[in-house]
Amino acid sequence: MTVLAAIPSPTQGVWELGPLPLRAYALFIVAGIVAAVMLTERRWVARGGAPGDVLDIAVWAVPFGIIGGRIYHVISSPRAYFGEGGEPLRAFAIWEGGLGIWGAIFFGGVGAWIACRRRGIPLPAFADAVAPGLLVAQAIGRLGNWFNNELYGRATDLPWALRIYEWDGGRAATGADGEPVVLGTFHPTFLYELLWNLAAAALVIWADRRFRLAHGQAFALYVVAYCTGRLWIELLRTDPAETFFGVRLNVFTCVIVGLLAVAYLLSQRGRPREHIDRGTAADPAGATPAPDAGTVAETGAAREDDHRHPGPGQT
Repeated sequence: MTVLAAIPSPTQGVWELGPLPLRAYALFIVAGIVAAVMLTERRWVARGGAPGDVLDIAVWAVPFGIIGGRIYHVISSPRAYFGEGGEPLRAFAIWEGGLGIWGAIFFGGVGAWIACRRRGIPLPAFADAVAPGLLVAQAIGRLGNWFNNELYGRATDLPWALRIYEWDGGRAATGADGEPVVLGTFHPTFLYELLWNLAAAALVIWADRRFRLAHGQAFALYVVAYCTGRLWIELLRTDPAETFFGVRLNVFTCVIVGLLAVAYLLSQRGRPREHIDRGTAADPAGATPAPDAGTVAETGAAREDDHRHPGPGQT
């Protein structure tokens, strides 16, 4: 019986299709977005939302999220761009990989807020619908890190250790013998987070159904679950990152954001879930009262009377 000594990593992350480079990282990001939109659409319609809302909101949220994710990545890992020998212009090269989830969520949330306000949709209700989809998208996106041989943890010889190659321009560097140069075996933090995110998505869906969480609570639960997993995973990572007092910036972010989400969950405890009340772009609060049955009947009768007795200009 052959024992798996290590999880292999891909030796190539970019394929040239003529002048067009096809990057695995970008493909998995797009696949994650598609999966998130599809799952969110099902949840949103099931909760009383209108079909098509999710795609319209995604048109705003996705670009905002990508820009925000890149900004956070550059801030949290600035050495490759502004350190000694760094290339500042590469900070704009999103296609090479590098999106920080916290920036993506914050800026994506701003884009979603703008779109929700335009459509008269309460943002907390929409955030609850999108929460599991975000976790699924993050899980799929981590496969892009695997193809790039990046974001691995400390060295280990565990049976599920990840074999990492020396990377050179989208593919593994080769030695004099023509074989890929192996740097060693490390904790597969991409896989830890992938599995954690899928489990957290299942938790959010179950808790939302079981307890009928109030608006905003499902999203807060997503934040708490993700922060908990990302905290211990982040402590395994050894790649260069911005630190404060010797602690990685992402660790501080996990603790602060996670505690804020816990506080929100507790503050909303016991509140019933409200019905999704959609307004319109002109009336985002949904303040215009619906006509009662008598008004509808009178309007219908008036229309029938107009049809029977055409007035001036009617044909």
